[in-house]
Amino acid sequence: MIRRMAINPIPQFPSGFLWGVSTSAHQIEGAADQRETSVWDTFTAEPGRVKDGSTAEVACDHFHRYPEDVALLAGLGVDAYRFSVSWPRVNSPGGLDFYDRLVDELCAAGVRPVPTLFHWDLPARLEEKGGWLERDTASRFAEYVSVVAERLGDRVQKWITLNEPAEHTLFGHALGAHAPGKQLMFDALPAAHHQLLGHGLAVRALRAAGATDIGIANSHGPTWPASQEPADLEAAGFYDLLLNRLFADPILLGEYPDGLGELMPGDVEADLKVIAEPIDFYGVNYYSPTKVGAPQGADIEFGGLTIPAELPFSVQEIEDVPVTDFGWPVVPEGLTELLTAFQGRYADRLPPVVITENGCSYEGLDDQDRIAYLDGHVRALHRALEAGVDVRGYFVWSLLDNFEWAEGYARRFGLVHVDFETLTRTPKASYGWFRELLRAQRQQEQEGAGR
Repeated sequence: MIRRMAINPIPQFPSGFLWGVSTSAHQIEGAADQRETSVWDTFTAEPGRVKDGSTAEVACDHFHRYPEDVALLAGLGVDAYRFSVSWPRVNSPGGLDFYDRLVDELCAAGVRPVPTLFHWDLPARLEEKGGWLERDTASRFAEYVSVVAERLGDRVQKWITLNEPAEHTLFGHALGAHAPGKQLMFDALPAAHHQLLGHGLAVRALRAAGATDIGIANSHGPTWPASQEPADLEAAGFYDLLLNRLFADPILLGEYPDGLGELMPGDVEADLKVIAEPIDFYGVNYYSPTKVGAPQGADIEFGGLTIPAELPFSVQEIEDVPVTDFGWPVVPEGLTELLTAFQGRYADRLPPVVITENGCSYEGLDDQDRIAYLDGHVRALHRALEAGVDVRGYFVWSLLDNFEWAEGYARRFGLVHVDFETLTRTPKASYGWFRELLRAQRQQEQEGAGR
């Protein structure tokens, strides 16, 4: 029996504010036999790469069960659904037909489709040619984007180019914890540059196809120094440069932070003009702040990752805050801090912001901890609005429990529980909470319009 958590009224968000949920193709679609091999298929086939030894060959079987999942979206009452398009599937015969059907189903249900065009699942045959370490991959990405936009652009209005190039660079190319499993440390920087270049080329391709609402989904969070000692402040500043400014400054300011541009390949000045193509919104994926100090002289296990001793910083535990089942700190006020800091740093160069991911991993159907987490973060988002940040939308991660990358099926982020044996979907208490939140927001909006 799921008990209903009492809903304390959440302040009213502006009219037209976009409420949604997010997923990604590799994590939910399954049907691996109906697409090309991706870097994640290659990665998960290697023993020891995924903690429970699982793969996403079936995942949630969304490929076959998408009508059921769209019905869940409609029942939830969201305005929009952020999903990703699988590049390996588009490369396969009939692959785009699936997204045609999905978009049609969403439109018929009154749910706005918001595709992300790259969410870490690079075709393996491109990785064999160097992947994101090679400049040519950015051009191939733009070509693929043009194909998708030509097919879906008559129904899709809002587009996202890339998801979290910072994580794909750090975890996939620097530390080897994610596909493609490279451990290049700072030699991974070309992967960052080429993803950013791919973003800019994709913006141009989407504009050429008539798109007028384009953004990116970058992960960001406040960096908190472990102390006010000079060594900790320096380490925290470097971490913030690497994980936040490296991926925001080129897009929003048309420049790399001092010292990083000369580390990038090619004609960086010319590339930055492409990377800084104007966008219509800036997507932020927020989960938590990061406490950073000086190196500690040994490898550190943190959040399921090994932070090597040779890095010029250490990631440390934030004390005296709750943590999720994943061990991630729960700090809603960090979202307000992040957004107001972005507003201060980028000012009129910052377009309207959309929170493209925010969520948490907890077990159980009666997931009161998830409800408390989301409640706190929605309120923190409203405080950012009150502080003058132009925020236009909020997407929960995620609709469904899914394949959580190197964690396999051990972490559950969904508003809907998935039994990975039977694939049965069961809405959790948090699904009902979010549905009631959206109803209350719309009722307040209607009452305000009637005055």
